[in-house]
Amino acid sequence: MAHEPFFPGFLAGVSVTRLWPISRAARPKQFSKLTGEETLLSDTVRRLEDVGCSAPIFITREEYRWAVASEAEALGLVDHRIVLEPKPRGTAAAICTAATIIARDTPDALMLVTPSDQIMTDTLALADAVSRGAETARNGGIVVFGVTPTEPDVAFGYIETSDPTHSLEPRRFAGFVEKPDLGRARDMVASGRHLWNAGLFLATAETFCSAFAAHADDIARAAQAAVETGVEDLGFFRLGDPYLDAPSIAFDRAVMEKCDGWVVPLDAGWSDLGSWRGVWSTVPQDAGGVATIGAAQAIDCKASLLMSSSDAVEVVGIGLTNIAAIATGDAVLVVDLDNSQAVATAVHRLKAKDAPQADQFTSDFRPWGHFEVLAKGTRFQVKSIVVRPGGKLSLQSHSHRAEHWVVVEGTATVTIAETTHLVTENQSVYIPIGARHRLANEGRQPLRLIEVQTGTYLEEDDIVRHDDVYART
Repeated sequence: MAHEPFFPGFLAGVSVTRLWPISRAARPKQFSKLTGEETLLSDTVRRLEDVGCSAPIFITREEYRWAVASEAEALGLVDHRIVLEPKPRGTAAAICTAATIIARDTPDALMLVTPSDQIMTDTLALADAVSRGAETARNGGIVVFGVTPTEPDVAFGYIETSDPTHSLEPRRFAGFVEKPDLGRARDMVASGRHLWNAGLFLATAETFCSAFAAHADDIARAAQAAVETGVEDLGFFRLGDPYLDAPSIAFDRAVMEKCDGWVVPLDAGWSDLGSWRGVWSTVPQDAGGVATIGAAQAIDCKASLLMSSSDAVEVVGIGLTNIAAIATGDAVLVVDLDNSQAVATAVHRLKAKDAPQADQFTSDFRPWGHFEVLAKGTRFQVKSIVVRPGGKLSLQSHSHRAEHWVVVEGTATVTIAETTHLVTENQSVYIPIGARHRLANEGRQPLRLIEVQTGTYLEEDDIVRHDDVYART
């Protein structure tokens, strides 16, 4: 399928808690390297490039815009669009918005809707499935892709097909079942007429728009008005406030349950990585069913997953069976793989005690690069800061803290008050409380420095931005 538009989007409402502590609200699993050297988002983009798709439209949230932009830059994407929702309104509004944007220029173009947090190990099989659904989509049908169930999993939605045949050709679907109980899931799997809903949809942009107009006109009107009132902003397209008028609802419920459509079986090594058992079943295992990721070792273990996302944290398991042991720089999870769906309960308890680990990481993306908190006390904080070439922090001041910067790699252009000078490796600079200051990297290599903050209040909201090339407030 040559040059078909698609968007791998951040679909509102997707849980980020079941893969805690790797996936959190501040940086969900799309940005995690769970199964290889690339993030799930980058893996999705490369997979669809191999299928033959053209530049993507990303539908994402405000707080993830720089992370998406960074991934797109690293992938060398051109002609892509990053569309920002003023507030997530569910997968229906996101899909309708993307279709509206594409339909303005190429209404008959095929649009492949795909989540950005899944994996598929067989790209050729995906390409074959998309090819099998393309003709139906070109003729005005909406095609959904379904995966043959391997077990009665209650975490997935199911598609009821019109017959239990094993044909790979498009067939009519009879309905959708959203996350059934275990008894019903067993009955559906035994019937042979149900497939897991992979969340992939294919149709022309015009077909998507017409379906919304017929079955969810409030969403269609909100998306159209949001696009018409949207503005370009620093390489992003910011949707207008009419987007907020769209009801928050899934595409399945808003449209697919109300229209006639088609389902194409998909056998491409698909997993939505919705739990730690899902991750364990996807990654390579030894003869005893043990998988290790990162700085992890297993001794006399069986059917377990050991993972460390930090080179500074070694995970060692001894005599474990059916256990996931997951460590980051600031949190550790140990859970029975059969109970990994309950991880969300732990996150809720962490939120109740205001633990920052519930939602936040010690590292964070910024448009100029990223930083990581190395140490923190009541009156001090130490950060490792990386500024990409050409990156420039805002001209800012702080009311409660002073800062000491030590350059460890590269050359920093530092402005304090009215004075600008260069600070090179092994040199340092002091910024007193209240002083206006700015840091920039005008070189060709990343700038790395250690920042030591001292003061009575050290949180990120103690920043007054006087000027910012990224238009942040």
